[in-house]
Amino acid sequence: MPVNQDQRSRSNKPNVITIHSCAQSGDLSALQKKLQENPSLLNERNAVMAQTPLHVASAGNKVDIVKFLLNWRGSEKVELEARNMYGETPLHMAAKNGSSEAARVLLDHGALVESKANNGMTPLHLAVWYSLRAEDCLTVKTLLEYNADCSVKDNDGMTPLNHLSQGPGNEKLRELLNWHLEEQRKRRAIEACTETKAKMAQLEDAISNIVGLHELKLQLRKWAKGMLLDEKRRALGLKVASRRSPHMAFLGNPGTGKTMVARILGKLLHMVGIIPTDKVTEVQRTDLVGEFVGHTGPKTRKKIKEAEGGILFVDEAYRLIPMQKSDDKDYGLEALEEIMSVMDAGKIVVIFAGYSEPMKRVITSNEGFSRRVTKFFVFDDFNSEELAQIVHLKMNNQDIVSLLYGFKLHSSCTVEAVAKLIEKGTTEKQRKEMNGGIVDPMLVNARENLDLRLDFECTDSDDLVTITLEDLEAGLKSLTQ
Repeated sequence: MPVNQDQRSRSNKPNVITIHSCAQSGDLSALQKKLQENPSLLNERNAVMAQTPLHVASAGNKVDIVKFLLNWRGSEKVELEARNMYGETPLHMAAKNGSSEAARVLLDHGALVESKANNGMTPLHLAVWYSLRAEDCLTVKTLLEYNADCSVKDNDGMTPLNHLSQGPGNEKLRELLNWHLEEQRKRRAIEACTETKAKMAQLEDAISNIVGLHELKLQLRKWAKGMLLDEKRRALGLKVASRRSPHMAFLGNPGTGKTMVARILGKLLHMVGIIPTDKVTEVQRTDLVGEFVGHTGPKTRKKIKEAEGGILFVDEAYRLIPMQKSDDKDYGLEALEEIMSVMDAGKIVVIFAGYSEPMKRVITSNEGFSRRVTKFFVFDDFNSEELAQIVHLKMNNQDIVSLLYGFKLHSSCTVEAVAKLIEKGTTEKQRKEMNGGIVDPMLVNARENLDLRLDFECTDSDDLVTITLEDLEAGLKSLTQ
């Protein structure tokens, strides 16, 4: 058969030696020479697969080449996670070709064992496919030594273990993967348990700043424990339903800590995973209700959008509902309906707060309210001892911007002593009307009294920042008068 001119030209054309051909053949000296002549070839992509020399050397298990490339000291560094046209890294190439030694070197240098190709497959998926064809588990074992996840799914929802059902069957490989899968589940459960204990300790620390409210504290512990146990269940591979957002109503007089508890609640619900952020957006009627037709809806939706991912705290919520029915539509009802319409979506937690008696108007104003708001907490008025506890909490947790930052209570200002002082210096009516609202002005006034009684000649640094019972008494007297 005659040979045409084109065929003669191709047959006489010498083979071009490229850095990729050096990597494929394992010719280290030729590869070194190529890089010395042109260091920019280190991460050069070939024409067809867009693979780097590291891809090629890893696929062919050319360990010397792999090591040399990884340890290259030039200005440019080798791309350990470079991806070819299929999104595969050098570790993928080692796995799919059974190059266990190259895989180990790559992993020792920090290659990502859970890296996913375009089809969602990890190196372990590809190593299992190779093992099914070659009946060689060595690369699978290497990846498992580096804790490759046996439960990870590709884009078709298949785990490495699932792929075994498509092969001829390999009991040794199945036993190996199953054993590691169970060990990984146990390890995750232990890790989840450790994290759970740490989070519960955080929760108890935050709850310790809440005075009274035993029912609310119990409910917080229930939520937190349930959510954290769900984390553990999922770590063990169990499928459990997601929890619904716990919308609430806080009922009580002013100064009973409703806003403060909402802020603490934001941090706690975020910590246990119920909401994605710890922000609390505080609103009242004026923030939601417009003055004219068509203004209320957009105004309310803007606040809802602002609160997304956290808590929407509607203070004095009863003001949204008119005391008497009127022929004219009250825009507050429109605002309430806007809020109710998003409560099932799970994007925010809503807390309605206000006096106990007027809040009944809100509860009965919308037939869906009781279905959506499932937790009602009554904030009782503080007694003298609880107010004294708040005094101590305030002084022990001063923010740097507070007027009381850097000051402390004298040792004589025990909870019992401060409680007696409050009991004696206030009437029951005053305590009921102000509750925790007594504390801040009393302490500010006490600091002013400290300033008044100190002499400019005072050199004792302790005396300069110590509030005494005498100061507290003067501060309380100034407030109540």
